[in-house]
Amino acid sequence: MVWWVIIGILFLIVAFFVFNEIRDRRLLKTVTDSSRGTGTERDLVLKLLKSGIPAETIFHDLYLKMYGDNYAQIDLAVITDVGLIVFEVKDYSGWIFGTGYQQQWTQVLAYGEKKYRFYNPIMQNAKHIKDLKKHLRQQDIPCFSVIVFYGDCVLKDIKAIPDKTTLVYSDQVLKVLGGIKRNNETINYNDMQQVVEVLKKGVVNGGDSNIQAQHIENVNRIIKNKKVFH
Repeated sequence: MVWWVIIGILFLIVAFFVFNEIRDRRLLKTVTDSSRGTGTERDLVLKLLKSGIPAETIFHDLYLKMYGDNYAQIDLAVITDVGLIVFEVKDYSGWIFGTGYQQQWTQVLAYGEKKYRFYNPIMQNAKHIKDLKKHLRQQDIPCFSVIVFYGDCVLKDIKAIPDKTTLVYSDQVLKVLGGIKRNNETINYNDMQQVVEVLKKGVVNGGDSNIQAQHIENVNRIIKNKKVFH
């Protein structure tokens, strides 16, 4: 009798996790495909959806065409009543050091024994926003930069963070979004349809394997030449 109870409990636990997995996949599908972007990006999409943000206002894995064969890749963008929120998603461990004006930040691992450099995510997302604005007819739409950190990293004394820019751990992102909405005035979109079309086109581009390959080639070439990218 005891074994049947144990088996029944285990079955319910497995069924619960399977149900949640199926539910999350269906919810994610309202915005993006389960193979698009990174796992952390998709997790953020789910967070936003579960918080009540409408699926039609969330745009994931955008590739905005710039000059020639160059594209600006944006992890996530959301249309809100106070403006556009543009997300850059990072996944790091260790200690993270940097400032808003330093081009290179430092990741420290193994109690200081290992150090790695990476491009300043504040500058990276600021460039994404600048590129996005080039596609918008209405130039006065406020754009908020939110850099979300996943993983077990610790941000150490990050200074000189620009206006309308926030660095946040993944478990605090909804609190930050709430603050952005509360602390900024509602705006009027002169042509909401044009904004939506730009973001939708970016999503469509992001699903094109040829564009993805071209973007990766461009990035690798710039890294090889030791230039700043994105």
